[in-house]
Amino acid sequence: MIKIITKVLLKPFSRAVYRPTIEGLENVPRKGGVILASNHLSFIDSVVIPLTAPRPISFLAKAEYWQGKGFKGRVMRGFFDAIEAVPVQRGEIHLAQAALDSALAVLEGGKAFGIYPEGTRSLDKRLYRGKTGVAWLALKAGVPVVPVALEGTDEIQPVGTRRPRIRKVTVRFGEPLDFSHLHGQERNARVRRQVTDEVMAAIQALSGQELAEVYNEVPKAA
Repeated sequence: MIKIITKVLLKPFSRAVYRPTIEGLENVPRKGGVILASNHLSFIDSVVIPLTAPRPISFLAKAEYWQGKGFKGRVMRGFFDAIEAVPVQRGEIHLAQAALDSALAVLEGGKAFGIYPEGTRSLDKRLYRGKTGVAWLALKAGVPVVPVALEGTDEIQPVGTRRPRIRKVTVRFGEPLDFSHLHGQERNARVRRQVTDEVMAAIQALSGQELAEVYNEVPKAA
């Protein structure tokens, strides 16, 4: 019941409150497997994209979100089920192949999957070099890639804060990138790099972000 209520009310409620600017909805295929590859500014990105896209978009999420107790646990499960998040065991979300296999199953089921080629959030708003997992998925599954640019999501829930704030958000969906002529070449490192760079160039063209030209690595604990 909570899942149904959340699914029915969440999108219209969030749009009424935040009034996001949404551009390029016509660029998202309504059927079939497709990858939405986006820049990454905030935790809230994985909520904003599904709530603004014209079809359900699945992202990976920690399995712990489905394991809470009591009313709060039921609400949490209902929320992540409503946005069709894909649970992965703790630790797996940082293991590339386990995450990619989960994503591949979504695409092979004819659904849409969202991914951040940068790997982790950009804290300085620059666009970092893309990791080649997005190319592996596109070439393995034989699906198009829709570049996505987010603006303002880092102001909704800055790093270190728990409660979201009302801020202006813009979501741009770019024209699909077709890599069907390279289908099946996911093991070719050069091809993966070429495809990834093309995806990142399309994201940058939409977002206007400064290019960092290096990978955005998570700082190691001391």
